[in-house]
Amino acid sequence: MIKIICLGKIKEEFFTNAVKEYQKRLSKYCQLEIIELEDVGINDKVVALRKEEEKIMKVINPKDYIITLEIEGKEESSIDFAKRLDNILIENSNITFIIGGSYGLSDNVKNLSNYKMSFSKMTFPHQLFRVILLEQLYRAFKINNNEEYHK
Repeated sequence: MIKIICLGKIKEEFFTNAVKEYQKRLSKYCQLEIIELEDVGINDKVVALRKEEEKIMKVINPKDYIITLEIEGKEESSIDFAKRLDNILIENSNITFIIGGSYGLSDNVKNLSNYKMSFSKMTFPHQLFRVILLEQLYRAFKINNNEEYHK
C-alpha cells in the first residue's frame, strides 16, 4: 500500500484529471490511498506548522515506512527512486509519502521520516507536485517491471 498524505485540496480540474489518471494507472501495481488534509490557511508559519503537524499525526501510521518530501532531502534519478521503492517494498508493506503545506513540514514530522527526499531545489505548487509524485511512482513501477514507458 502506498499512502500519500498532503495538505490542501486540488482545485483545478486539469490537476484532478491528472491525479485520477495516475491513480488508474497505478492500480495495476499497488493499492494507493491519497489523504487530503485541509490547509490551515494561517499566515503565521509557527502556528501553521503546529496545526498541520496535528492533522498529519492523526492520520500517520508510525509502523509505515515514511518518506517526507523536503527541499533539504536527497535528490535521486528516476532509476534510483525505482530501486529504492522496490527495496523498501521488500521489507515494508506500507509506504507513506508526506507532502507538507506552503511552509513545509514541522520538525516533529520530519523526525518521523525514514527517508527525506527532494525532487528538486525548486518550489512547486502543491497540486502540481502531487501529480509529479504520482507520475514518478508510476514510472518507478514501470521501470521495476521492465516495462517500456515513454520518455
